[in-house]
Amino acid sequence: MVISRFKYARLLLAIRRVIRNDHLILMVLALVVGCASGAAVVAFRETIEIFQSLFYGSGHERLSQHVTGLVWWHVLLAPTVGGLIVGLFIYFFLPNRKPQGVADVIEAEQLHGGWMSSRVGLYSAIASALSIGAGASVGREGPAVHLGASLGAWLARRLQLTRSLNRTLLGCGVAAAVAASFNAPLAGALFANEVVIGHYALKAFAPVVVASVAGTAISRHWFGNFPAFALVDNPLASFWEFPAFVGLGIASAACAILMMHSIVVASDLSKRTPLPSWLKPAVAGLAVGAMALMVPQVLGVGYGVTEDAMLHVYGFGTLLIILVAKIIATAISHGYGFSGGVFSPALVIGAVAGGAYGIVATSIFPELSSGVPAYTVVGMGAVAASVLGAPISTTLIIFEMTSDYTLTLAVMIAVVVSSEISHHFYDRSYFVRQLRERGIDLKEGIEAEVMQTITVNAVMRRNLSTVSMGTDLETLRHLLQDSTVGEIFVVDNDGVLHGTITLPDLSEFAFDHDLDGLVNAGDVARTHPPMLTRHDDIETAVNLMDTSGETVIPVTENERDRTLIGAVTHDDVMTEFNRVLMERRREELGHE
Repeated sequence: MVISRFKYARLLLAIRRVIRNDHLILMVLALVVGCASGAAVVAFRETIEIFQSLFYGSGHERLSQHVTGLVWWHVLLAPTVGGLIVGLFIYFFLPNRKPQGVADVIEAEQLHGGWMSSRVGLYSAIASALSIGAGASVGREGPAVHLGASLGAWLARRLQLTRSLNRTLLGCGVAAAVAASFNAPLAGALFANEVVIGHYALKAFAPVVVASVAGTAISRHWFGNFPAFALVDNPLASFWEFPAFVGLGIASAACAILMMHSIVVASDLSKRTPLPSWLKPAVAGLAVGAMALMVPQVLGVGYGVTEDAMLHVYGFGTLLIILVAKIIATAISHGYGFSGGVFSPALVIGAVAGGAYGIVATSIFPELSSGVPAYTVVGMGAVAASVLGAPISTTLIIFEMTSDYTLTLAVMIAVVVSSEISHHFYDRSYFVRQLRERGIDLKEGIEAEVMQTITVNAVMRRNLSTVSMGTDLETLRHLLQDSTVGEIFVVDNDGVLHGTITLPDLSEFAFDHDLDGLVNAGDVARTHPPMLTRHDDIETAVNLMDTSGETVIPVTENERDRTLIGAVTHDDVMTEFNRVLMERRREELGHE
């Protein structure tokens, strides 16, 4: 392992000798990550087709049409057996025996300096391909993002790059994966910066764009250059129709909130179900298979269903049935342990909700309506934006997936309305809610990462005023006056911390010299003060200071050995925190 890393480090050094500019080197690495992620997305999609062919006898995206020709027990058995295989695979190969997704990518980017396991990335992709191939109501874009991110993180780790460059290359993998999945280079670049990286600094944005274009090129070479959905033009009939699009934004927010909350409810129900975790996906598969006997549109990613909704194939009643069934199937699939994303289900739910809304709106104001297909496109964008928490990149994704620029204004209005409502009544996105349930608050972002990476050992003071337990009061008075931290530390003969003394601790003895020979340090010291170890981070230190009310905390070697080795002050902690934070900000902005 050490030899391998040494070889990669020498490779980076050789590149630097040829290309004497770190920004150009980053561009080259972004190109490599973009091509690798694009190829990985191609392989991932082909693997899904293989698994789907094994389960259903067809790898076509219009799975709902194919299963209508299968016997009932086949439709019921395929997702059940697939769920059992997925459950066992996740149980034995994935950390914490849980699927991985976009939330884990965001956590790695924001809190772990871009570190991700390439092995977990590969296993997660296999679990997701099995889930989608078996017909689970999950998306393929989230797993593609996780796979691309893990490739970028792998290269950064091999080359032993800085944390800032680690995060940038992880973002490059995300951008390339999104771009390759949707044939959408603009959306891929913006999604990576909007959702994962969290800023648009040129140092990060430029390589992300390079990776996004590279991923798109690989995808187009394999799948061809055409939009995901082939539609006729949908020109806006009238600006008087915009209030209807605002109403669709409200309805889309309701659908998005219902979808996300349903997944949370199903997850809670799964936790209370007295079954082993590896068996729960099989239960979900059985439920989805039973639903598919009546509503086959719930199976798989559902792009065929989305396109049919756009082409006005379904009537109002059918659209409502698909809407309810797809939300339930998605909740069960995610809640009970299938591996996959949420974008594809959000598109299906948005399309059928938009189609149903469009039928009603068109029947009321036929002369002002742009047609039902227009409402399906707008509904797709509005629901997906609320779920992803990415209004800008989602608008671009819809545009690049449909090649329909005329509806952009309508999509933008509905996306803004839907995003604001879902943000206010639920959360910023499904991924943010996932992280919040883990106790992670992204509002702290890089600040939390900085506080968790600086150790107490780096900021503690080692030159302290220490006294023995027999030190007299007169000496204590002089030492407190000269102390730079306003505190004295009392130790025994072995250097073990006995307690601390501050001026308030001497309040009743401070000016009574008659007690100088009667009272010593051991008598006035506060025993069992709050303590830290050298390996604690400064986040732990700040929290301890807040709860204890102390501004100076003694530091010991470890929790068992109370030997005093230093102390930290609130001022020193915050000074170091601000210094490192400013360094990170300069790195992000590309300043040396």
